[in-house]
Amino acid sequence: MKTPIIALILLFVFFTVAPPLSPVAAQEKAPAKKKATTPPPTKPPLEPVDIGTLPEGMERIDLYLLIGQSNMKGRGTMPEEPLRDPRIVMMHKKTDEWFLARHPLHLVGDPKTFEGHDNAGVGPGLAFGQAMAKHDSKARIGLIPCAVGGTRISLWQPGARLYEDAIRRAKLAIKQGPEGKTRIAGAIWLQGEADAKPDLIPVYADALNALVDGLRTELGQPHLPFIACTIGEMREGATMQKQINALLLTLPERSPHTACVDARYLTSHIGDHVHFDTTAQNQIGRRFAKEMIGLQTPNP
Repeated sequence: MKTPIIALILLFVFFTVAPPLSPVAAQEKAPAKKKATTPPPTKPPLEPVDIGTLPEGMERIDLYLLIGQSNMKGRGTMPEEPLRDPRIVMMHKKTDEWFLARHPLHLVGDPKTFEGHDNAGVGPGLAFGQAMAKHDSKARIGLIPCAVGGTRISLWQPGARLYEDAIRRAKLAIKQGPEGKTRIAGAIWLQGEADAKPDLIPVYADALNALVDGLRTELGQPHLPFIACTIGEMREGATMQKQINALLLTLPERSPHTACVDARYLTSHIGDHVHFDTTAQNQIGRRFAKEMIGLQTPNP
């Protein structure tokens, strides 16, 4: 008699504590979130360049650090044809080799086969480089992509891994360029989503100041232009994002020779209410350039 009684008790507990989903409930269950993906490039392999030699008519190479998280890395849809402008070059994210700049700037895949490509797409860097090249025909533009998706500003502090790697790559690029004609001309920063949390926002401003000061000290340029950009406020409410943006917008008040691009009005995204689409990224890139030119232009 005990066995049937025990079985009944077990059945009662099972259906009371963990009842099966009804067909309707199963349909209403939210699907798992999918990571944003971008197809790998399908056109010709990256085209190598020697940055130790300047193209005819150019006097120097201006290097720019591209730092931040996924929106700097970019998730926008890539164009059908890659850019092939010898005035704009990029350092490969993994190999430190130089190639003609093209999307995605933050390519981690093999330069020839693109094997190992992750979800990098169109970010603001290439539009920025094009605008800088258009502004100064005497300068070759060298882009140094360093952004890593999902990273907090704590990883971009002096002594932290991503900060130190950006410094290493900047110093290496100076050595690789023509002697006496190569300089770090500025840094652009697009980050903040990972720090849009109640316990992280209070320390964000000081951390951003430390990043700017650290770059200038390490690279020996006390007036190195540094341009930040606000993050998207596409989600309804976006309370934490708005607080981060308020801090980013006040950077010029705290640190000289800095500026902040205001991208809060840009609402087009890739479908996740977080990552700017290609159109928005190109606008941000041109805005970065406008602010950079303003900081680099001597006051009359």
